[in-house]
Amino acid sequence: MRAVTLPGASAGLAFYLIPDFSALVGNGIGDLWEAVYAAMGQAFFTLSIGIGAMMIFGSYIDKDRSLPGETLRVCLIDTFVAIMAGLIIFPACFAFGVEPGSGPSLVFITLPSVFEMMPFGQLWCTLFFLFMTFAALSTVIAVFEAIMAFTMDSWRWERRRAVAVNGVAIFVLSLPCLLGFNVWSDVVVPGIGDIQTFEDFVVSNNLLPIGGLCYLLFCTRKKGWGFDKFLAEADAGQGLKFPGGRVVRAYISYVLPLLIVVVLVMGWLPVLQKWGVMILGM
Repeated sequence: MRAVTLPGASAGLAFYLIPDFSALVGNGIGDLWEAVYAAMGQAFFTLSIGIGAMMIFGSYIDKDRSLPGETLRVCLIDTFVAIMAGLIIFPACFAFGVEPGSGPSLVFITLPSVFEMMPFGQLWCTLFFLFMTFAALSTVIAVFEAIMAFTMDSWRWERRRAVAVNGVAIFVLSLPCLLGFNVWSDVVVPGIGDIQTFEDFVVSNNLLPIGGLCYLLFCTRKKGWGFDKFLAEADAGQGLKFPGGRVVRAYISYVLPLLIVVVLVMGWLPVLQKWGVMILGM
């Protein structure tokens, strides 16, 4: 409430809530594709589609609840939280003159400024970052649980052993990202960037879409699980049922894979262009 009542917050609300369709086609169809690509990439990232987080949570749902019903709840809650975050951040950006696309400063600079102007601001600021820490940990737990479940199911390990072995492996594999802030800060992958940018590129532009494509093809192709078996599993239990008509089946089987391939290709295009410039310049 405090963010939307700040001086100048109305400009932030207008920026956030009033669509500017001219920005989608102002420079041709390329801008529209960029917007579609950004939206699909964000959907992959925020729901961790393709790297097992949603898959592992879905596997723990009891058979008495249908998967489409639980999926709808997750999407609605995720969208609600995102909208509420936008109502806080964007008005505050315009009120304090912070660029809306300035990245981490939106959270670590803008919001503390808002809390300073509120009664008991230090208390609310502390609680906010505490809750944000819990949110980050919940994401980490989701990703790690997929790894734990894989090792326990594949090699029949007890959880303690899986935690011990994977904990060491994850620590070692995390060292490049950790050292990329200091000792290896000068290390740059040509055409991509520093170590953090490279690892983000590997996950966001490769693992997420490729993993999602593999799941999709497995669930819709006869050589995999097959669409009928997928429907039977998804619709088991009470709740919303998955639409199984021909149009939906064709969309999921052919249109969605094509869109994911588009996301994958567009994620690589800037890198390939930079590599091309580097090769031609040699």
